Amino acid sequence: MQRRARFVALAFIVSMALLALYRKYSPVLWIDRDPADIFPGAESPAEPAKFVDHAVDSAVTKASPRPQIPLYSESGSSRRANATFVMLARNSDLEGALLSVRGLEDRFNSRYGYPYVFLNEEEFTEDFKRRIRNLTPSRVEFGLIPKEHWYQPDWIDNDKARTAMTRMDRMNVKYGGNLAYHNMCRYNSGFFFKHPLMQQYRWYWRVEPKVKFSCDIQNDPFLFMEDNDKIYGFTLAVYEIPATIPTLWDTVKKFRDKHPEYIRTADNALAFISQDGGRSYNRCHSLTLVHTNQFGATSRSPRSISGVVRLTRRSSNISTLQAGFTTRHDSFSRWGDAPVHSIAASLFLKKSQIHLFEDIGYQHDDWQHCPQTQQLWEAGRCMCSIKDSFDYSPDSCRKKWDMLN
Repeated sequence: MQRRARFVALAFIVSMALLALYRKYSPVLWIDRDPADIFPGAESPAEPAKFVDHAVDSAVTKASPRPQIPLYSESGSSRRANATFVMLARNSDLEGALLSVRGLEDRFNSRYGYPYVFLNEEEFTEDFKRRIRNLTPSRVEFGLIPKEHWYQPDWIDNDKARTAMTRMDRMNVKYGGNLAYHNMCRYNSGFFFKHPLMQQYRWYWRVEPKVKFSCDIQNDPFLFMEDNDKIYGFTLAVYEIPATIPTLWDTVKKFRDKHPEYIRTADNALAFISQDGGRSYNRCHSLTLVHTNQFGATSRSPRSISGVVRLTRRSSNISTLQAGFTTRHDSFSRWGDAPVHSIAASLFLKKSQIHLFEDIGYQHDDWQHCPQTQQLWEAGRCMCSIKDSFDYSPDSCRKKWDMLN
């Protein structure tokens, strides 16, 4: 009995000794201990650690071992542009719209908080509104497109327009027989920035449903455009389908001849869209991201070319531009809005006012732009493959843009 008591007492003494040693040297169990007691030379924290907003704290950005992309705005600034994202969508586009907004929030807007405007020729359903708003704390507004902006004007010969669409459909022209697609292209070419919800913003970034953003957008493209006298920003340059625009360039030339005062003759980007000085159109156009959206009554040239992630400015001359480009021809052909915007930008703007966002990874349909340098790719934590980027494929116009710069 005495032997058993001695054994228990010895076991207790040994256990207490081991516990004391564990407390002294283990940082795991005693998490409330002063780190100076555990690691010689360590300092005690003055207060509990706090999470840091990487979009605001410039010290965090500078301390990052990851290579940094060129800054669009002053690091650490809380300044924001008067800007919005705008998406033209139907209720049936909900899943694609969710994909685009989720990508924008994850890659950019969760740190910047820019608002969204959604436009539709029909009222959005409550389910559409609820699910979109669930993705972002930013302000989201939903607008109804006026019928006079969406549908063809009364002076259009509807029988002739239907015959033309039937012919295009038989020729397998992409979306040639789709009246809704015709209306969408017309609206995007000359009307959407007139919507009352758009009037309050200086800049807009037009986002399509079902697009993907494959890289972090680490700085603010809106402020970059604003601070550097840029007006039109894009990521992809492609060739248009010839059968969709048989009358487009003739219409452009008529407008050019009637309004030579709007055409820049020395420092424009005409060489991007024409290889023979403007006699013909090479079908190149850009899928744009950001445009500026402000009246410029004193500007010599129209600054509204509506527009991928687009940035462009409205002007007092926009009605003239619209009258020149939005004619009866686009009811009988199937002009896309992207060629209209690209041609206008190339003729009216300085080429220095058009910007290629090399670091914004973006996918639209089968076209994907991936940053072309390892440094930008790593800085943006990109998911895309550099070698699979569309930029220098045979169907891309990127080389023509590179030749201008």
